[in-house]
Amino acid sequence: MLACDLHVHTNHSRDGESSVEEVIFRAESVGLDAIAITDHDTVSGALLALTLPTRLIIIPGIEVSTLQGHLLVLGVTAPIPRGLDMAETVRLARAAGGLVILPHPFHLWRHGAGRKIDSWVNDVDAIEVFNSRYIVGAANRKAGRVARRLGKPCVGGSDAHNARFVGYGRTLVESPPDLASLLAAIRAGKTHAFGRMTPLRTYTRQSLRNTWKRISHRISQR
Repeated sequence: MLACDLHVHTNHSRDGESSVEEVIFRAESVGLDAIAITDHDTVSGALLALTLPTRLIIIPGIEVSTLQGHLLVLGVTAPIPRGLDMAETVRLARAAGGLVILPHPFHLWRHGAGRKIDSWVNDVDAIEVFNSRYIVGAANRKAGRVARRLGKPCVGGSDAHNARFVGYGRTLVESPPDLASLLAAIRAGKTHAFGRMTPLRTYTRQSLRNTWKRISHRISQR
C-alpha cells in the first residue's frame, strides 16, 4: 500500500505559503510514498518538483478553476485553461491523459462543485471524500455518500497550503511504486481515504489573509 497525499499546494499557488522543496521535505518526513502537486491553475510547481531528488513518487497535477467550481487533474504536465465549463474542462483533461478528481465538492466557501452536480460528474475518475481543510466534517461525509452512490473511487488529500499540513489528508493506494501504476490503481478504486483536520485557527488565518490579498489586488487594478 502506498501512502499518498493527492492534494497539495506550494507557493506556486497564489495562496500557497511553502516552497516546493519544503513540501517535499515534509512529505518525506511524515512517511508519505507519493504526493500530488496541484497548484491553482498552474503546473509550474509540479514541474519543479519533478526535477528534485526525492524518494517520493511525484504526481504532477493542477487544480483548475472552472465555471462550476474546482477540479483536480493528476498526471498532467501542461496547464489546462481556467474559466471553462466543467464538462469542457473534463474533456480537455481526459484528452491530456489526466486523472480527474472532484475536490471538496460540498464546501460552501471554497468553490466546491457538488451543489451543481450534473451529468458531467459521471466522467470524473474519483471524488475527494476527505479534505483536511473542511470546517464541518459533515461535508466530507456527504462527499463519501455521493461517491458510493455513484460508484466512484474515494480519495483524500490535505489541501495543504503550508508544508506543516502535508499528509493531514491521505489516500492509501494498493499499487506498485510507480506513477503509471498508481494512477491506474486510483482509477480502479483501490483506495482508502482518511486523515485529520487542519486546525481551525490556521484555516481561518489563511482564509482571512487570502481574502485580504484578493481585495488588495482588486483595489490595485482600479
